[in-house]
Amino acid sequence: MRIGELAGLVGVSTRAIRHYHRIGLLPEPARQGNGYREYSLRDAVGLARVRRLVELGLSLGEVGDVLAGDAGRDLAEILRELDADLAGQEAEIRRRRGRLAQLLRQAEAGMPAEQAPVSPGLAGLFNDMATAAARRERPEPAMAATDREVMALLETVSTAHRDKSWLDALTGSLEEDPEAGERAYALYALLDELAGAAADDPRVEAAAEAIVAAIPEAARRAIRIPDGFFDGPPEGFAGAFYANFAPAQAAAIRLAMKQMKQ
Repeated sequence: MRIGELAGLVGVSTRAIRHYHRIGLLPEPARQGNGYREYSLRDAVGLARVRRLVELGLSLGEVGDVLAGDAGRDLAEILRELDADLAGQEAEIRRRRGRLAQLLRQAEAGMPAEQAPVSPGLAGLFNDMATAAARRERPEPAMAATDREVMALLETVSTAHRDKSWLDALTGSLEEDPEAGERAYALYALLDELAGAAADDPRVEAAAEAIVAAIPEAARRAIRIPDGFFDGPPEGFAGAFYANFAPAQAAAIRLAMKQMKQ
């Protein structure tokens, strides 16, 4: 058989057959004197098996592993391995769909796209903050949006470093406190007033005290604040963090972190 006949017989493209040759899934027969490959029935059997394995959802690399490792094993053992692999993929798809369902609920609740996705705990906290803002019937302080963005960032950083104890303590404590949202918005308004102030503004100390008071004790105990956030010139992440705020705001946050570290 020529390659076109083999392709038509098994139901794959000639391009696929040539690719299988290149990656070693299908042995390449020797060329005849006329330069054409001549395929045998054994080649058709092997190609058909590759196609069946691909249709089961295996990658070409996984197909290669099956073909290379099935010598001396019975069919039931091979199929059990394939079934276990597919079960793992199915569980991963369910997990991802569950996560997408959470994100959809966040989107339907009106969370801005630049803040999503976040964990259910943080999404609940943001929702409580939005409810508190609606009750105040006043424009949302600019610092509220900034705080949500920073908290979403810190959640990602904490997850990457496998240390979310402070965030879990924060969201858990605030969820149990019906007045937390109101206090947070009062603090945001206070920090907004410092937007045009210098770092030595006399209101900085009061703002720092308000920041500390707004963070539940359990979260304060769990927060691990690097020295660079309150001692010495800010560099790296600390420098980028403080650069996001006006001088008086940064001074208040820095002083609050120093107080919590003590």
